[in-house]
Amino acid sequence: MSAAIITARLDPEMLALVDKVAKANGRSRSWFAARAIEQAARQEEAFLAFVQDGIDAADRRELIDRAEMEGWFDDRIARHRARCDD
Repeated sequence: MSAAIITARLDPEMLALVDKVAKANGRSRSWFAARAIEQAARQEEAFLAFVQDGIDAADRRELIDRAEMEGWFDDRIARHRARCDD
C-alpha cells in the first residue's frame, strides 16, 4: 500500500497529549495521528451521507410535520429519562 505524508501544526499542549496517548498504546505519534485522521474522516463521511439522505428524502417530499417531530423527540427524551431513573 502506498502512503503519503502530511504535516499538521499542533500546539505544545496538544502534542503532549498525542504523545501521552500514543505512548500509553505502545504506538508512535505517527500511528496515532493516522488512526485519529482515519476515524475523523470516516465519521465525517458518515455524517455527510446522513445529511445527503435527508436532502434526498426532502427532494422526494418525504417530510414530517413539526408536531410529529416534536413527538419523536419527546419519546426519545422520555426513554432516556426512564433509563437514567433506573
